[in-house]
Amino acid sequence: MVQNHPILVTGGAGFIGSNFILQWLTREADSVVNLDKLTYAGNLSNLEKVSSDPRYSFIHGDICDRKLVSALLQRHRPRAIVHFAAESHVDRSIHGPDDFVRTNVNGTFALLEEARAYVAEMAPSEKTTFRFLHVSTDEVYGSLGPQAPSFSEISPHAPNSPYAASKAASDHLVRAYHHTYGLPTVTTNCSNNYGPYQFPEKLIPLTILHALQGKPIPVYGDGQNVRDWLYVEDHCDAIRTVLAQGKVGETYNIGGRNEKPNLEIVQTISAILDELRPKDPVVPHSKLITFVQDRPGHDRRYAMDARKIEGELGWRPRETFETGIRKTVEWYLAHQAWIQEVTSGTYRQWMAKQYSM
Repeated sequence: MVQNHPILVTGGAGFIGSNFILQWLTREADSVVNLDKLTYAGNLSNLEKVSSDPRYSFIHGDICDRKLVSALLQRHRPRAIVHFAAESHVDRSIHGPDDFVRTNVNGTFALLEEARAYVAEMAPSEKTTFRFLHVSTDEVYGSLGPQAPSFSEISPHAPNSPYAASKAASDHLVRAYHHTYGLPTVTTNCSNNYGPYQFPEKLIPLTILHALQGKPIPVYGDGQNVRDWLYVEDHCDAIRTVLAQGKVGETYNIGGRNEKPNLEIVQTISAILDELRPKDPVVPHSKLITFVQDRPGHDRRYAMDARKIEGELGWRPRETFETGIRKTVEWYLAHQAWIQEVTSGTYRQWMAKQYSM
């Protein structure tokens, strides 16, 4: 395998990680080593386009396996670790928080420890260029009131779900390893992502899937929970920007400037499908919208203030929600085989349990 100055990506077979690797290998020269445990949301078919690229290699493994991580660092000598690997679904964290603590807290700790040992052995010139980039979420900041200002990088962490708490803990560990040990870390906190390859337990792909099948589209509570929506390609571009230009020890919030309530998201998708799929089992697709019992501790509103990354690093999202959501719907329509592959019997059991359908 050709090795230039590789980066190690954790969780690269997941939704955001796979999009990042696909974009990286299109726009960057350096090779990628992808470490992924391949849990239910990890799918190597996401990376089929680059599977034969000599700059790409895949290792099936767990970030909690410190011996494996150490061996990978010594063998590949990456110039950066881009840490996506995480359990990330709030609903699943409510039913089974132990997996979230293990992966998001203990896994991040394991990576930090091995990265610290790796950097300690580096030549001074290597130390100045190495980065540990930790990818996190807006959910660590808690919930906002309707008129409250958006989350900034100095907003206090106030997580309200086991998922958010586990990610907040990982954020604190990353910060501590920079301040205590001098590990060259950078953290990004992003808003809700959407786009190709997202596992259909999240709102947008779930809505598309159920609409196509004529099944009820579940909407929590009154549907007025607000999120800031970020197209995944824009997020990946922001991460590459932070990796190249971000200041060590800093945090950068990444948002799409697209605050919208969940009900509006579902209605927008329904309208696009009315246009593109007029012969589906149920049209208009909005007839399928079904309000279900709200989940425990459901945060009311998230919004991200991305002025720091925009002002200091010059990044801005390219997609509006209108352009991004149409691209997303069209992608899922064109990739029915991928949907069938990932929606296994285990997936159907989860949906029945979660939404009583």
